[in-house]
Amino acid sequence: MTGIEELLLSRIRDVQDYPEPGVVFKDITPLLADPAAFTALTDALAEISVRSGATKIVGLEARGFILGAPVAVRAGLGFIPVRKAGKLPGATLGQTYDLEYGSAEIEVHAEDLSADDRVMVVDDVLATGGTAEASLQLIRRAGARVAGVAVLMELGFLGGRARLESALDGAPLEALLKV
Repeated sequence: MTGIEELLLSRIRDVQDYPEPGVVFKDITPLLADPAAFTALTDALAEISVRSGATKIVGLEARGFILGAPVAVRAGLGFIPVRKAGKLPGATLGQTYDLEYGSAEIEVHAEDLSADDRVMVVDDVLATGGTAEASLQLIRRAGARVAGVAVLMELGFLGGRARLESALDGAPLEALLKV
């Protein structure tokens, strides 16, 4: 295990039985409260983004906003929020995706992305991959290219990487931690 992995893991708190019995929630708020850990995380995600040739960072609502915005600033790139449907003003492009029970929709301001853009998706956790997969579809529908997906933590037992494989179309998926 590397020094950054040890630092990040040491600042992630397990919360038993949240949001429901039997679930162990990975709480990143202690990491965000620690300037050294948050800076290390931001630097690592920025380095991945720059290495991938990204021109924009997409942050997925809501914790992807917290991580993606400072990554964009550190990497010298633009930041684009991908929000739940109905939260962005003006004309949007939407993408529906399936949840365990029902469906959800995310949106982006399509004019914020162009054919010249290579977009890195940043989020805190890759779980089942549904939101990330929808974001990749949305980015391509907006006319941009996918540079990759970068997350703090991958919950491998939920199969998100396998679900994203075809949607990534060869772009990298990088997780700083694998749980």
